[in-house]
Amino acid sequence: IMAFAPHHRRDGGGLYSFSSRPRAVESRPRYREPPAARSMQRAHGNIMYDRRVVRGNTYGRHTGRPDPAETRRQPAVRQRSPAQRAAREQLRGSSPEALLGRKHVHMQTERYLEELSEVLVSENAECQTDAFLDRPASPLFVPAKSGKDVATQIEEGDLFDFDVEVQPVLEVLVGKVMEQSLLEVMEEEELASLKAQQRTFEELRNSRLAEVQRLQEQERRHSQERERRIAQQKEVLRKEKETAEKIAARAITQQYLAGLQPAVFSSLRGHGFFYDPVERDVETNFLPWLMAEVNDTLRKRSTARQTLDNLIQDVCRKRVEAFMELEAQQHTNDP
Repeated sequence: IMAFAPHHRRDGGGLYSFSSRPRAVESRPRYREPPAARSMQRAHGNIMYDRRVVRGNTYGRHTGRPDPAETRRQPAVRQRSPAQRAAREQLRGSSPEALLGRKHVHMQTERYLEELSEVLVSENAECQTDAFLDRPASPLFVPAKSGKDVATQIEEGDLFDFDVEVQPVLEVLVGKVMEQSLLEVMEEEELASLKAQQRTFEELRNSRLAEVQRLQEQERRHSQERERRIAQQKEVLRKEKETAEKIAARAITQQYLAGLQPAVFSSLRGHGFFYDPVERDVETNFLPWLMAEVNDTLRKRSTARQTLDNLIQDVCRKRVEAFMELEAQQHTNDP
């Protein structure tokens, strides 16, 4: 495929004429690219999608120069193309079904609204096809007739004589029946002998089993009797040993308590456990009461003596003061 590129040139009369130079046309894909690939190609070819380009005011507020901090803080605003939005909608899950009486409406929720330019125009068309007809049944295959029809007459006795041909068959059948009958009779006799042997074996086994059980029971009784005798003998020996120990302990106790009892009684009497009731009553009841009464009487006497001493002291002090006043008056009256 060849294409012609336009080329303008000027003729000698000063007019322009159109001519083209042949060149090869670039191969194009049959189908257009998906939206994601087109959006990436558009983003790489458009300066608006470059992150190094700062959008908005990049000048300082007071100096009139660009503020690096403000430039770093202000992010580049990137608008999504319709293809990017379509690709994002494909990746995003579908919305749930609308409630009864409502419906979903597509709307833009971005910060900056833009016109939707890539709107696909769709038209509905329909066609009706003829109904399928049933395939007819295949006819039966009948081969073509070839050759000639001939006939042959066979008389009775020409091909088969029943009396002669049936003898081997009857011999075989009778022989097989006799052989099977003999086998069955022999099997029944063998089964009868096996059952007789089995009954004999079971009787012998039952008798031996009864004898074994009797011997086991006898051995169990003997073992129980032996264990009972051993336990009885151990109990007798234990009781004899316990009786001997009790007798020895009693003898040792009597021998030890023979001199212990007088010492214990004398010690208890010395510590006051054995006492005269009258003496104990005098010591515990009378003497404390007597001491309390004596102390009370002595306290009263001491209080009375102290009161009398105070009275005598006051009287003596008053008389001394009166005597001193009297002497002072006498000295003042003397010339």
